[in-house]
Amino acid sequence: MGMTLNELTEAIRQHIDTEMDAEVASGMAEHALGFFGFYDRIIDNALEPTDRNLFYMFQDYDLLTTESEETTLWDGREWRIHYWKFKPELREKVEAYMNREVVIEEVDPFEEIYGARGSNIWAKEGEKVVNPDAFTSDFW
Repeated sequence: MGMTLNELTEAIRQHIDTEMDAEVASGMAEHALGFFGFYDRIIDNALEPTDRNLFYMFQDYDLLTTESEETTLWDGREWRIHYWKFKPELREKVEAYMNREVVIEEVDPFEEIYGARGSNIWAKEGEKVVNPDAFTSDFW
């Protein structure tokens, strides 16, 4: 399957943290792709413990998966080999991420405090006082 650096960077940002800096995500992607090269899977024995931890994190976020195969050694013992590989549907997900239109929704941080008046409460046009004597001693 092979992933490109840009595809894996976008997958990391979308699956792990959409606010992640692109350089950080790109560094993580480059590190992971350094193991895969032109192959779609790598053997687990090639990983150092810190690299394996990164791969476990990627597995937790649905970027990688594992597979195993058993083989018989020359002396008759069974040997299990563990592999890491990208999820088969990951490329389609990344293409969907890259092709979608992002709608930026404007959120009023004071809406809970001021309710429906939120953005109008401090507006100049709202300064017309309905009862001009409401805040004077003449009102009482």
